[in-house]
Amino acid sequence: MTAPWVLPDEDEPWSLSLVARVERDPAPAHTDVLVAAARAVVLLLTDERTTAPGGEFHDAVAAWRGRRIRKITRRARGARWERTAQLPHVEARSGDAVVRAFAPHPREEVPALLSPLQVGGLDLADPEGFRAPAPAPGVLTVRLCPDVRMTTGKAAAQVGHAAQLALEQLPAALTAPWAAGGFGVRVVTGAPVLPAGGRVDVRDGGFTEVPPGTVTASAGFEA
Repeated sequence: MTAPWVLPDEDEPWSLSLVARVERDPAPAHTDVLVAAARAVVLLLTDERTTAPGGEFHDAVAAWRGRRIRKITRRARGARWERTAQLPHVEARSGDAVVRAFAPHPREEVPALLSPLQVGGLDLADPEGFRAPAPAPGVLTVRLCPDVRMTTGKAAAQVGHAAQLALEQLPAALTAPWAAGGFGVRVVTGAPVLPAGGRVDVRDGGFTEVPPGTVTASAGFEA
């Protein structure tokens, strides 16, 4: 299953904003930011404020889902990070990384507390000798394609797409245990290895960093 990237022209593009907390010391690890971003997206999509008609996120998420599923990763630290808590959001953590996901919005109508936050230039590293944890039951594996160079910010959006597509497209027999376990995610770099039909693939729209149609990530359950 593959995410469509060619859709009709949009009269008003919408984006979902992810904000990663990136302090100077210690800076979070690259993979921890990606894990937290993927979980934040899924937690927002399954939050009662999204799923309940009339919920705080419901209409915005519905409007965004009817368009390309754009996600934009911003970064913040110190007081700017603390101020983002004033907006309704969900939050996910992995290691030292914390990522918040906010309700989607028209691309040109970024909330005032988010608009000053830097979008580009988020490029972190993993500690020397880092290895992804082994597959585990009920944990989604997101694989980043090794021949596609992406910054941490771009990769965070791609793993967010992959986790969303897994939630929406994979069989309930797989996603129900995932949900029951709190939507655990592991992120690894490597070519897709899961059989067709048992994974979702993300094809990028080509708006930033990579050519349109590039497969950037795949997701599925390996254990």
